[in-house]
Amino acid sequence: MSLWRRKAKRHELERLATLAGEASAEAASRMDLAAQRDGDEPEGHAARSATAGPPAPPDLTAAAFFDVDNTMMMGASIFHFARGLAARKYFTTSDLAGFAWRQAKFRIGGKETKDTVSSSREQALSFVAGRSVEELNTVGEEIYDELMADKIWSGTRALAQMHLDAGQRVWLVTATPVELAAIIARRLGLTGALGTVAETDDGVYTGKLVGDLLHGRAKAHAVRALAAKEGLNLKRCTAYSDSQNDVPMLSVTGTAVAINPDAGLREVARRRQWEIRDFRTGRKAAKIGVPSVLGAGALAGAVAAGVAFRKR
Repeated sequence: MSLWRRKAKRHELERLATLAGEASAEAASRMDLAAQRDGDEPEGHAARSATAGPPAPPDLTAAAFFDVDNTMMMGASIFHFARGLAARKYFTTSDLAGFAWRQAKFRIGGKETKDTVSSSREQALSFVAGRSVEELNTVGEEIYDELMADKIWSGTRALAQMHLDAGQRVWLVTATPVELAAIIARRLGLTGALGTVAETDDGVYTGKLVGDLLHGRAKAHAVRALAAKEGLNLKRCTAYSDSQNDVPMLSVTGTAVAINPDAGLREVARRRQWEIRDFRTGRKAAKIGVPSVLGAGALAGAVAAGVAFRKR
């Protein structure tokens, strides 16, 4: 491939990543607007308020961003979702086996390539095309209860709660479809989610993505775009992930924490002196106090949010 072609391809990939990030940030902001309009609160909020002390005042310029797969949840959320869809005959078990094999190769190799991302993109489109948003939301709620609820890392969930208790908003950031990401966020009592946005027409998926998967640099674009919309100071924000693919996202916030890191991220974290937390083996990292994880000066406030989707 010529130098010109390589540059053109890189430019196109960056354009798609930027578009994906902006679309995801728009969807996340709509979650906030929908919650404010409807007066919704994320699940778990009322139970906490009944036993906890007075809520901290909102800290409107600081927030936390959590990757989902192997960071907030054991395994890949999209694989758990695919298992649930296969059980409901959305596709065959052989399709699921092929997907599992590609996931295993990724976990062993520790790095995604453009080809594997493209393959995942095609798979994501194949099972939503022609389906309604309402249908996938209903099924997603069921599958979360059946296959995901018991996969949440309690240690990571506690870190998210620490941000909420300090008055900060907390978003998930994942390549998983934004509808599924929003369900997970709501069930965990978080503010909302940044996820891959699939194009819809009159409430039905068209089989196209808005931009690309929310992956790699697209996550960083999404965090920046959401920060601009929400008035966040990224230097006061914290990002969490397990994967070296998320170094771009981890690098845009003032504080980065490696959770259950793969080999590549562990190396980067040590070199950049990022916090490392590993909940897989029972190893105890040094206790992280509020100032180090929440960022200097982080003291208060969270805004609850519901679910909204980008529609065309």
